[in-house]
Amino acid sequence: MEELDGEPTVTLIPGVNSKKNQMYFDWGPGEMLVCETSFNKKEKSEMVPSCPFIYIIRKDVDVYSQILRKLFNESHGIFLGLQRIDEELTGKSRKSQLVRVSKNYRSVIRACMEEMHQVAIAAKDPANGRQFSSQVSILSAMELIWNLCEILFIEVAPAGPLLLHLLDWVRLHVCEVDSLSADVLGSENPSKHDSFWNLVTILVLQGRLDEARQMLSKEADASPASAGICRIMGDLMRTMPILSPGNTQTLTELELKWQHWHEECERYLQDSTFATSPHLESLLKIMLGDEAALLEQKELLSNWYHFLVTRLLYSNPTVKPIDLHYYAQEDPFLWPLVKEQGTFSGVRYTAALPAPSLCFRPQD
Repeated sequence: MEELDGEPTVTLIPGVNSKKNQMYFDWGPGEMLVCETSFNKKEKSEMVPSCPFIYIIRKDVDVYSQILRKLFNESHGIFLGLQRIDEELTGKSRKSQLVRVSKNYRSVIRACMEEMHQVAIAAKDPANGRQFSSQVSILSAMELIWNLCEILFIEVAPAGPLLLHLLDWVRLHVCEVDSLSADVLGSENPSKHDSFWNLVTILVLQGRLDEARQMLSKEADASPASAGICRIMGDLMRTMPILSPGNTQTLTELELKWQHWHEECERYLQDSTFATSPHLESLLKIMLGDEAALLEQKELLSNWYHFLVTRLLYSNPTVKPIDLHYYAQEDPFLWPLVKEQGTFSGVRYTAALPAPSLCFRPQD
């Protein structure tokens, strides 16, 4: 028989005093039935009912979920392998392997999450469906937080590449835009679709400027009167400086180019170039990092961390990791919660973290 690592955990049952009353129990598959009995070996006493309840003690059902057991087993193998990597590798090779292991672990979580999501949809019992959906939300939040920790503490992305990683992080976890895009582009006249400008705005908020330009070209084709200002906006989107993977330019060069681009956007705003199109003028203000313009799109941003990354993209694209917490503390998305709780504690941020969208798509 396998020996226990320590003393077994004592489970206290409310209302039951095992020192004064005899207990009856019966084992079942994965649970135990417990109740008091009037039987007393030591002395005869008047039988007085004391605890008229029957208790069923169940093991943690999550541990015995087939889907979660696969997650536990695969995670166990991943972290055993991680210990060997920690012992055998050093330097850059060690870091690259740690990043690879972290991404592998997240892919396991997402595979489990997707499978559980399908089970929740197919569940005939509403209670089971809610339970599976709750587990999906927990796993989704786990993967969201782990992904951010991977960027900040495992990959340790420096200024410049940091923003690219954060943009990918947001795009991976805020993906309603994909279904919206399919809906708009699948319509007979995309530029006249009720959600056309919402789609363009979300693409800009996520830094997907090439896709936003493609959508604006459809507006230009459908409305020749606005073709000129659509072209100007498209040029601003195309020329926005951003550090791309493999780019050899320095942060100083990037900051200088970005400042010139920002000043050009400011001139167009001062000249009222887009005054005839409120939608385009709103996009220009977003690209200038205007806080009021960003807050007007609160419904499209959906959560505080999406707002934070968008704000950094259009106001400080070379932000350093050490400065992120300053921007988080200044995030207007969290001000109502600050006013309610009166603190900038870590607990408050945890409470403010909504469950991310369920986005099931391949990762790099």
